[in-house]
Parts: sequence; C-alpha cells; structure tokens
Amino acid sequence: MAVFEYKALNTKGRNVSGIIDAESTAAAKTKLRQKDLFPTSLIKIESPARTGEKKSPGFFTGFRLFAKVSSSELSMITRQLSTLLSAGFPLVKAVATLVPQTKSVTMKRVLSRVKDAIEEGSSFATALGLYPNVFSPIFINMVNAGESSGTLEIVLERLADFTENREDSKKKIQASLAYPVLMAAIGFGVLIVLLTYVVPGIVNIFSDMNHQLPMPTIILISVSTFFKTFWWAIVLAPFAFFMLFFLVRKTRKGARFIDNLLISMPVTGGLLKKIIAARFTRTLGSLLENGVPMLTALNITKSIAGNRVLYDLILKACDTVEQGGELGDVLARSSAFPSLASQMIKIGETSGEIEKMLEKTADLFEKDVQTTVTAATSLIEPIIILVMGIVVGAIILAICLPIFEINQLIQ
Repeated sequence: MAVFEYKALNTKGRNVSGIIDAESTAAAKTKLRQKDLFPTSLIKIESPARTGEKKSPGFFTGFRLFAKVSSSELSMITRQLSTLLSAGFPLVKAVATLVPQTKSVTMKRVLSRVKDAIEEGSSFATALGLYPNVFSPIFINMVNAGESSGTLEIVLERLADFTENREDSKKKIQASLAYPVLMAAIGFGVLIVLLTYVVPGIVNIFSDMNHQLPMPTIILISVSTFFKTFWWAIVLAPFAFFMLFFLVRKTRKGARFIDNLLISMPVTGGLLKKIIAARFTRTLGSLLENGVPMLTALNITKSIAGNRVLYDLILKACDTVEQGGELGDVLARSSAFPSLASQMIKIGETSGEIEKMLEKTADLFEKDVQTTVTAATSLIEPIIILVMGIVVGAIILAICLPIFEINQLIQ
C-alpha cells in the first residue's frame, strides 16, 4: 500500500492537507471524497527502501522532510506504539494506526515510510535507522534489542520513560536558571542605558565648572564616555565570544581544552561532572537493561557524553572492557568522572547487578544536580539584586558628591 500527501478543499471551501494510505492514486482520491474532501494535489511519497534512497538524505531534502522532532512528541508516539503492541496489534498495523493521529507532518511522513519499509521486509530497527535525524542511536539499538528478545512493547515503554525523564530533568534545570539569567540580562541592559544616555546628560552640568571634581565622579564620567563611544563593541562582544567559542570547539584539541577547562572550574566544574555522570549512567543503564551488549552500549554513550574529555575516557574504557578489564577501574582513574559514581559502578560489576547500580547512580546524581541548581539559584537572585544596588548606588553617589561640594562652597 502506497502513501500519498494530499492538499484538498473541505465542504466549507477551506484548504486542508495531510497524508493518506491507498493502493493507487484513484483509490486515494476515492478515500478523500468519502471524507468529503476534494483533492487539488496528490503526491505519492516514495519509500526509501523502494527508491534506494541513502540513509543520509541530501541537504535540502533532509531539511524539508525530516526536521528535528521534539522529544515530547517522540515520547508520546513511542508510548502509544507500546500500548498498541501490548494490546495485540501487529507492528505494521500499529504504526499505520499512529500515522493519522500524529499532528506533526514530519512525523507523519517518517512513520509512513517506516511502515512501508517494514512491509517490504526490513526490521523495525533497520527502518528507524533510515532516519538518524529523528531516531537517536540509543533509540534504534534499544528497539533492535527488543526485537531480538521478543519484548519490543516493554522496550518501547522504557524508551518513553527514559525520554520523558531526561526531558523533565532538562526542563527543571532550565526553569531554575531562567529567572536569574533574565534578571542579569535586564540589569545589564539598565546599566548600559544609564551609562550611555542618562549619566552623560547629568554630568554635563559639571563640565564647565572650574571646581575639581571628586574621583568617583571622574571615574563615572570616564566609564560613561567609554560606554557611549564603544556601546556597539559592548553589544557585539558576547556574540563574538560565542562565535569564537564554537569555532575553537569544532577542532579536536580546542574541544578537549575547553571541555577540560569547564570541568576543572571551582564551582560549576563539579556540577558539570555530576550532570555528565547522570547522563552517562542513565543511558548506559537503559541500554544494558534492554539487552544491548556492553561494548555496543559504551560506543553509543560516548557520542552523547557532550564532553570531549569523557568521550576519550569512554574510548579508553571500550578498549579495557574488550580486553577483559572492568569499566569502574577505568573511570576511577580519571578526575573527569565523579569518584562516587565510579565506586558505585565497581560495586555493580562486583555484584553482577551493573544495570541496577547504574540506574541508582543516575537517580542519585540527577537529584543532587537538581538540589544544587535550586540552592544556587536561590543565592544568585539576591546576589544580582545586591550587585545592581551597589552599582546604582555608586552612580548616584558619584553624581551627588560634586553637588554637595558646590552647596558647601555657596554656604
């Protein structure tokens, strides 16, 4: 059965679009008319398995057809698919059932093509692997393990839980940091306006005076002049910094230097190590629990580590494990990985319950990160207010000091 993308007019004369399954173009038009839709455009969507399309589509094709799908949408589809399989639906029928229920056009197209690929003899994991921009290596390997063990519906349920938990943790951290970042941005903006527009108008009063100005006022005038002259450089400086940061991080040596610097910083370095450890142990534990071999799981987790130092550490761990060594020993010898996490992994390897210990480690560090971020943001807010108060107070003092001196001279 083929898949068609249509544009049509409904009974109210409004344009509608979507995707429909049919055996032929004529059958697709008949189906649409039965739904009181009158097609104006009907395009057959060819399956990549049928057309010989490569895994990596062209730039424009990939951008147009397979834009990034949100984690929440992918999680919802995964959970619905697990529910249908648990209810006894065949895989092809379950995927086909989800196509019209999916709101995202991108996901509709992907699911339609995945269904076609399965019907043509591909495994579910192979069909998903055709779309690496939508399905991560973790997702594909866990599905492959579920198919091999006959527990696909259970694996999909765990995948949905895994995706939702990771997204929830990310959103909690972002929500905790949003208010302090907003306050800092507003405060910096107010400071620029004060020094660029407000202060120059006030200090011009003292420019024609023969009286020696106090040092705070002289400093304020100098700073204000600098801001007024080079305001464009101050505004562009953050953008230039981030551009340079990303350009340097694209190189292997630059990425390692920056990542090593980030995890070595006094306060934020420890927090970043905990975040990386939680992400690593959660992903590795989920893969191992669903039957993915250790070496395969490690090779997958190195790509989602997000830190070049840990990436190289996992590569070293892969070699050690392949030669019969233990993962915990390799991690324990590196300062880039929290010692508590490496000790818990060693205990799991010794007891033969590495999967459970990885899950416990992830839970522990995720809670620790959330607690640390919450505590830090509760301190950052009053600190920002205090700093802004000091800065504004210093500006007011620098303006008022010459006024007080002139008043004393007049008296």
